[in-house]
Amino acid sequence: MYAGESALEAHGLGMRYRRGWALKDCSFRLPAGRICGLVGPNGAGKTTLLSIMAHVLEPTHGSISLFGEAPGSADSGQRTAFLAQEKPLFRRFTVAETLRLGQELNPGWDQHAAENIVRAGNVPFDAKIGTLSGGQHTRVALAVALGKRPDVLLLDEPMSDLDPLARQELMGTLLAETAEHGTTVLMSTHALAELENVCDYLVVLSGGGVRLAGDVDELLSVHTMVTGAKDGEGLPASLTHHSLVESRISGRQFTALIRPDGPATGPWETDSPSTEELLLAYLRSPDAPPLITPTAQVQDQAYNTRTVAA
Repeated sequence: MYAGESALEAHGLGMRYRRGWALKDCSFRLPAGRICGLVGPNGAGKTTLLSIMAHVLEPTHGSISLFGEAPGSADSGQRTAFLAQEKPLFRRFTVAETLRLGQELNPGWDQHAAENIVRAGNVPFDAKIGTLSGGQHTRVALAVALGKRPDVLLLDEPMSDLDPLARQELMGTLLAETAEHGTTVLMSTHALAELENVCDYLVVLSGGGVRLAGDVDELLSVHTMVTGAKDGEGLPASLTHHSLVESRISGRQFTALIRPDGPATGPWETDSPSTEELLLAYLRSPDAPPLITPTAQVQDQAYNTRTVAA
């Protein structure tokens, strides 16, 4: 079932607040060296999951490990970097002082890499953090996270406050740095279109649980988009034995995303979905049957989760 070393594993993870469960029975595995998009609607539990991994929160139930170690251990702390939505930096520190603090706090600090990331954005080293623009602030925060040379980089909506050009530039920096060092990335984002060329792994959360997880290519290969002429109410009878993720009617035409159980032949067109189409279908259909591919499974899922063939 496993393919390579596990960077992250969640086993029956649960987090309960006064208002209810943010995560419930959340189990999945992320192999080392992958760039994973963490996707879900607001309130799905993405920030809670990342905060547990970063040892900011303690789970109510279950466990999580980073390269086999608990998030609170000294080893996992040194191997993990977390960039939260608010990107907390000391506003009265200069950029140079911020990097110096990173150097003092992190044994494996790469000052050259951190300075290069800042310098690439023409951010003045003597400028105070509180005076920086949104894009500059994010660049410095990313420099601090990558300067730590983590094995696992956790990102919570890192580019949400940036314009498209700044997003593209910083995403390029992120991909270049992580590819060079084999860093595992788990990135929460709502920008689904960007995931197409960025992520090779996906985890979709909905209602506090994992609805979809696995290698992007494998997930796409087991889904089919069907488009055809509407004939009566609902889907054609010959499609009903397939696992349905989502169906929509537009005028006289239907579109359905299915997980085929055999050939999906008939008087309609079939095509492979794009990553964005796949994600939108699962986000719009929280009751669709979950799918955790073998590479994303942990041992406690084998008996209760439908799988695809390895």
